[in-house]
Amino acid sequence: MLDKLSSAIKKATDKIANAVFLDKTLVDGIVKELQRALIEADVNVSLVLEITKKIKQAALDERIKGIEKREHLIKLLHDELLGILGESREIKLGKKNTFMMLGLYGAGKTTTISKLALYYSKRGHKVAAIGLDVHRPAASDQLKQLGERSNFAVFIDKEEKDPIKIWKKYEKELSKYDLILVDTAGRDSLDDALISEIKAISKIANPTETFLVLQADIGQAAQKQARVFKEAVQITGVIITRMDSTAKAGGALTACHEAKVPVIFIGTGEKPHDLEHFEPESFLSRLLGMGDLKSLMEKIQSLDSEKLKQSQKNIQEGKLTLRDVQAQLESAESIGGMEKIMSMMPGLGKAREKITDAQLEQQQKKMKNYKNAINSMTEEEINNPELLEKQTTRIQRIAKGAGVSTTDIRALIKQYKMLQDLVKNQSAMSSGKIDQKTLMKMARKFGKKGMRI
Repeated sequence: MLDKLSSAIKKATDKIANAVFLDKTLVDGIVKELQRALIEADVNVSLVLEITKKIKQAALDERIKGIEKREHLIKLLHDELLGILGESREIKLGKKNTFMMLGLYGAGKTTTISKLALYYSKRGHKVAAIGLDVHRPAASDQLKQLGERSNFAVFIDKEEKDPIKIWKKYEKELSKYDLILVDTAGRDSLDDALISEIKAISKIANPTETFLVLQADIGQAAQKQARVFKEAVQITGVIITRMDSTAKAGGALTACHEAKVPVIFIGTGEKPHDLEHFEPESFLSRLLGMGDLKSLMEKIQSLDSEKLKQSQKNIQEGKLTLRDVQAQLESAESIGGMEKIMSMMPGLGKAREKITDAQLEQQQKKMKNYKNAINSMTEEEINNPELLEKQTTRIQRIAKGAGVSTTDIRALIKQYKMLQDLVKNQSAMSSGKIDQKTLMKMARKFGKKGMRI
């Protein structure tokens, strides 16, 4: 997301940090690059000029000298960018919670409900959704399908056309849940009929939070929508969707801050796990190529499946099967693949820049092939991969069943054996059962071959 802006900010900070002298020509060049990138990201022009004016003034201030000036400029750039992103607001759930979702047609309210349901159910909450969009014919069916896919309760009535009656019908049943997610109708614009309807729903549902859902590519128009919805129904926060599919998301983010409505969550993809709590500091850290370990750990914790737990236990004990390898591959895929993991890992921002999209795509394909191959194996083969080396007919059968080449299967076995050695040696090291000679041998082996899963 916002790749051009990210690249321009990193270039600007590098130029400032490495400059021997910050003369007018260099400063003008940095300022122009920043202005172009911020405007392309759809940040308000007057806001862009205000930020770059401050940076220019500080850069040419003769009272600040040498290294101190460079540090001052980098901090000023960081603080100004953080300022336009707004402040973080954490949602703390009580015993009973109701989130009401608002937004115009196509904003992604229903899909966002399924992401919120998964996000909070993974954190131990009992979640249900109720469909009160009585105008869009497919709304109820979509919500029901998403509920079945992500395993949360859904209450709908396809025949009833009064949202208040639907709420009253299921009110007693809904009281059994910690969190109720309310899907409401949209319109092409915020008209009187929509305001009247959502006010009536708000009055009877009494939501603890009222979220406006906006798509990222709406840009600066987000400011008007956020302000009008806030005046009409007192929204408490914004959820921005499609952050991954536009270079203009900066407009929506900054516009919400200008409208004095905090961004609570951002949607970063199409998968159910692709929802993040918006923290400006972490978001900016990722833009600067410094990673976002907190969000990565949050995503890992949300996976917390029994299969992954058992896999981690086996690794700690120095045991490893192909089923454990599969669990690790699936968890990486759920987080968002290698690209997302690299963007969140501190120190890997610059490494990512050196890897082409084609190389990354090839790596993703390789991981997918490994996963398909493991799915085509018998339990005996998964637990004892050595059988595959002894009986090559097994390799041919697996390759055919998985739709991959025999070379892929052999590469998987080779990587598995290297991982197995590493896991065994790690376990031995932690228990003090490995000598110096073995340690040196292991270092030479892995230094030469490298690990390329």
